[in-house]
Amino acid sequence: MRNAATQGAGGHSERAAARLSGQCRLLLLVQTLYTIANALSGTFVSIYLWKVKNDYGMIAQFFLATQLLLAAFFWLAGKWVKEANKMNTLRAGIAVSALFYAGVLLLGPKAVHYVWLLGGVQGAAMGLFWAAANVVYFEVTDPDTRDRFNGWGGLLGSLAGMLAPWISGFLITRMTASTGYRLIFSLSLAIFLGTVVLSFFLKKRPPLGRYDWFYGFRQLARPRHPWRRIGAAMAAQGVREGVFSFLIGLLVYIATRNEQKLGNFSLITSGVSLVSFWAVGHWLKPRYRKFGMLAGIAMSILVLLPFFHAINYTTLLLFGIGTSLFLPLLLVPSTSIVFDLIGRSEDNAERRVEYIVLRELLLSSGRVAGTVLFLVLLAGSVTPMRLNVFLLATGSAPLLTWFFLRPWLGPGGAGGDESPESGQAGEERTTSAVRARHRGARLAEGAPLETESGSAGEEPEEAGSAACAVMTKPIK
Repeated sequence: MRNAATQGAGGHSERAAARLSGQCRLLLLVQTLYTIANALSGTFVSIYLWKVKNDYGMIAQFFLATQLLLAAFFWLAGKWVKEANKMNTLRAGIAVSALFYAGVLLLGPKAVHYVWLLGGVQGAAMGLFWAAANVVYFEVTDPDTRDRFNGWGGLLGSLAGMLAPWISGFLITRMTASTGYRLIFSLSLAIFLGTVVLSFFLKKRPPLGRYDWFYGFRQLARPRHPWRRIGAAMAAQGVREGVFSFLIGLLVYIATRNEQKLGNFSLITSGVSLVSFWAVGHWLKPRYRKFGMLAGIAMSILVLLPFFHAINYTTLLLFGIGTSLFLPLLLVPSTSIVFDLIGRSEDNAERRVEYIVLRELLLSSGRVAGTVLFLVLLAGSVTPMRLNVFLLATGSAPLLTWFFLRPWLGPGGAGGDESPESGQAGEERTTSAVRARHRGARLAEGAPLETESGSAGEEPEEAGSAACAVMTKPIK
């Protein structure tokens, strides 16, 4: 077993040889089908509501309800995931997603009167599914297979994001009235039901102990605890997600009045994202993370500036391509840092459910804050200049993510010698961090992580960690 300091070309090849287990591949399939079902209809739910009632506030309230209930059910589901059958939690999330689309189909145009209810159902579904999926992901992978899992997840998620919305836009524009919308909502419903059946082939995993409802909050209250910085970083990242997750797609439709062009937008931007995730995972080495993340954030802010000239399909497409190209430089290292930190010590690994819940609550707090700020903006007169300044401000929030994650952006990563957890310096701090990573990896292997090859104590290469943007974050 070698640590990051002694890893050479041999460690590189060992990690490349790590193979995914059958359960890893099945979990990838379940998550990919879940992503496809959401990609088919997710973007177009807000367009469907907008066509019935042109109201930014209504759309924002729908997503605010989604974000609030997502956080609440993620927190509540933590107990079920840790103390009972987490696979039932996963299936419940998929089943409630099916219920959401069944509700949209039954309500039809009346859905605009039930945005809080529908948004809440969607949020509950996401909270249940991702609370279980994130923990199962952590259990069936280890430091040697986690990046490979993430890489495949990123590629499959990007392919789903490319093709599914394009197919939906094609179908909607070639059918009359609301027939196309009803068809794609029905397709999503059918895929969710099929995914529930497929999920029964995932093995039941043992309980992980007692769930501590407020463990994560207590860590945030501890002076100099690393999760105080991690928490601030995740919340800042969530501010951008909370606004851009729904507003950009809506602006594309408003600018074009054409669902096919919205599908084309998703096809192009997701295609760029696919290539970018692969490139970042392949070439972004730990020693370049600090500069790479900052450069990615800076470029994702710069592509907002054309909006000050005009918000039209051209500037929106420029923004979409630029964001897809550069945002993986933020998402790849930030997600890997958090999950590596969770697994670096025995205490963290034993409390992985609580930490995963905490991560999602922190992201959700940022998303809610961003959406509430948008509703505050709507309370006054919304001019193009005010909207552009708002987008620029919320789009710049990830700069705070970079600022708070700096101690982990060096070659040592989450277990490196810059961790704020320690007040010591030099070799003693590095050795302690390496030992903690070794203990966490050994605990995970017997807890019931499935290790196939590689060295548990090695610093993971970020070979495609981007997929966590797809696989570990409910809302992009």
